Amino acid sequence: MQYFLTVPHDSATEPTMESELDVDPAAFEQLMADVQKFNEDLEASGAFRFAGGLQPPSTAKTIDATDGEATVLEEPFVAADAYVGGFWVIDTDSEADAVAWAERASRVLQSRIEIRELQ
Repeated sequence: MQYFLTVPHDSATEPTMESELDVDPAAFEQLMADVQKFNEDLEASGAFRFAGGLQPPSTAKTIDATDGEATVLEEPFVAADAYVGGFWVIDTDSEADAVAWAERASRVLQSRIEIRELQ
């Protein structure tokens, strides 16, 4: 079974060039090392399919071609209090295994993790 694990971010604190400069370099380096270790363990388990980080919603475009001609809007599809900042797609034998990976990701990132099974 494949699962989509997402990392939500608060829309009120969308990262900017200025806010990125406020991050403690040592803490950021440790976080990246912890995420790398998590990803390596996920790959070693055979559950890893792919993962990625997403640019913030301010960079989104929404394309609507439902009426035949495409309209490109320079905005996200949905205005929300939170947005998906990153994700993993994993393949596990059970939902319990997927939940265990999500729990570990939550500890590493000190963030909530949403999990949904792919159809």
